[in-house]
Formats: sequence, C-alpha cells, structure tokens
Amino acid sequence: MKLIYEGKTKDVYELEDGNILFKFKDDATVDEDGKFDPGKNTVGLTIGGLGLASLKMTTYYFELLNKKGVPTHFISSDINNACMTVKAVEKFGVDNIEVICRFKAIGSFYRRYKKYCTEGMDLDALIEITLKDDALGDPFIDKYGLIQLKILTDYEYATVVTMTKRIAEILKDDFTEKGLELYDMKFEFGRANGEITLIDEISPGNVRVYKGDKWLQPLEMAEYFG
Repeated sequence: MKLIYEGKTKDVYELEDGNILFKFKDDATVDEDGKFDPGKNTVGLTIGGLGLASLKMTTYYFELLNKKGVPTHFISSDINNACMTVKAVEKFGVDNIEVICRFKAIGSFYRRYKKYCTEGMDLDALIEITLKDDALGDPFIDKYGLIQLKILTDYEYATVVTMTKRIAEILKDDFTEKGLELYDMKFEFGRANGEITLIDEISPGNVRVYKGDKWLQPLEMAEYFG
C-alpha cells in the first residue's frame, strides 16, 4: 500500500490490485473566523469522530446511488478502520473540477450576489463549477472555458450537469424523509473505464443541511447515519 496523497479530510493510498484506499481523518475546513465551512479549503478544526461519521454517510449515499443506477467509484468500506476502497479514476484537468449544486442562496453564493437575492432564497438546482486548485482559490469556470481548455467535452459537460442534478434530487428527497433540508452540496466526478463516475465522498464536509432554521454541524448530521 503506497501513500499517494495527503488530503485535507482523508489520506489516499494506492493498493496492490490497482484500487484506491481512502483513510478518513477527523479534520474539517473552516472559514476566516475559524468556524466550520464545507466550502472552504483551510483545515482549522479537528472534530473527534468526524472521519468515521464521514465514512458512514459516504457509504450510505454511495450504496443508495449505486442501487438507483448512478455510477460511482465505491467498492467497499471498512467501518472499523475508517477506510473506503474505491476504483481508480482519471480526473478532469490537472487536479479535477468541483461541481456545486444549490437549492438555496446561502454561503458564498449569497455573499457574491446579495445585491440580487435574499439570503435563503430558493434556487432551482443551480449548478456552478470550479477548478479544484487551492493555490488559485478554486476559481469558477464556465462551460466554454472547460471546453476551450479541453477539461471537458461538450458531451461530458452536459453529462456532469445532468448527473449532478439527479444525484442532488436523490439526496434532497432522502434528507427530506429524515426531516432535514438540503441547501447545497459539492461533488467530484472522474472517468472510470471511460464512464463518467461520481467520486470522492458525500459527507458532512461537502453538504450543507438544515433542520428547521438550524444549520447542522458535522456530528449533528452524523446522528442520522448510525
């Protein structure tokens, strides 16, 4: 087993059979005030039990998506050791893209556009895409930039957007059944054997969920996933 990447919330290893192992950590990203924020890039919190909670939630949603026919890189989880085995994939561009889906005007979206909307205003599964590049501050990029830079083809762009909206609706419905409301989420995709596939994780670190008017923090959200 070879360590290939030390991430903000998990370490990534290459296995002898060519698959990849994620080892989840208890670290979380924070905003400029040191408060938990799934949209940020700076690790500033260690939350005991977060790694295990992230793995349980990720396992739950990848298994649910697989049952619904959504391709993911998920193979299996080792809950006792906070590890997940996934397929090796080809990323888009240099370090991949991040696809954000928004049901509410909240967080960075509201800060950018607050002259044009009210905080918490409903959005119709609005899609935004950023380059995954901490050094550049994860810059936004539109369809034409992605195509011109040969990061995505026109077909791949349409596929990623369609998949994102479908996944977001599946998650939204599931959270609704739990008495919760999904405000926004951030996904990653890659190519597995030429097929566009959901990758990375679906955890408290990349979704924003509310119960009533309360934004659930990671371990509060984890209570809904065993």
